[in-house]
Amino acid sequence: MQELTTSPFVDDFVFLESPRWHDGKLWVSDMFGCAVYTIAADGSRTEVAKFPERPSGINFMPDGSVVIVSMADRKLMKVENGQLSEYADLSAMLAYDINDCVCDAKGNIYVGTFGYDVFAHQEPQPATLTVVKPDGSITTVADDIHFPNGCVIANNGKTLVVAETFVCRLTAFDIESDGSLSNRRVFADMGERTPDGICLDADGAIWVACFEQGEFVRVLDGGEITHRVDVGDRRAVACNLGGDDGKTLYCLIYDGSLEDIPLGKRNALIETARVDVAGAGSP
Repeated sequence: MQELTTSPFVDDFVFLESPRWHDGKLWVSDMFGCAVYTIAADGSRTEVAKFPERPSGINFMPDGSVVIVSMADRKLMKVENGQLSEYADLSAMLAYDINDCVCDAKGNIYVGTFGYDVFAHQEPQPATLTVVKPDGSITTVADDIHFPNGCVIANNGKTLVVAETFVCRLTAFDIESDGSLSNRRVFADMGERTPDGICLDADGAIWVACFEQGEFVRVLDGGEITHRVDVGDRRAVACNLGGDDGKTLYCLIYDGSLEDIPLGKRNALIETARVDVAGAGSP
């Protein structure tokens, strides 16, 4: 296993999630700062939009539009010139916060939900994956998913992989022509590692933020770990590959007590590591 180190990039956020590299900038959701930002290569940030109900997964649609998860009201919101408009309302189908997501080349958005009230410390319950299609239809495509988190689409659009955080595994599905999922299988058993945000590289490996272990690891189909980035006693939240050559790993880190998050304390930051294999553009 190859060990990598990080360099500082930016800080002064509340709790960052769902990084995406798009059009030469890093997009991030400050979930508890209730805003989405773009960050340029020099670290300068621009607010894209405010999200009163907390933002999460970010989607760049085939038509060029941007659709972002609004967690607490369980909606997907289109963002244009800083203004929000409703793209899809999942609240009638899903009772708890929606979270991360991934969009395929057809414009199908696969969305995970918590499945229980995490913030009230309810007993964990299995959840679902939902697909929202461009025609407006909303369908459950997988159930018995344990805290679905980061997702990627691999294998030229034929495979979806989702992180099941609290059962410590990455789970893969075949994507059928109608957007449904089949052939559920384990992509990687992560042992005791709790996978949060994930991203795909050009060789089909997945970089995984291991939230409770304070590390980012690169894992192959089957579970072999090839690279590791240790960030110490801090939380590894999410990651994505970008930069001019696609070989900069942006590591979203939380350096503080979890109790500080709803208080708005600004303990979130981003560090970077250089890798050998470029990103594949998912999520």
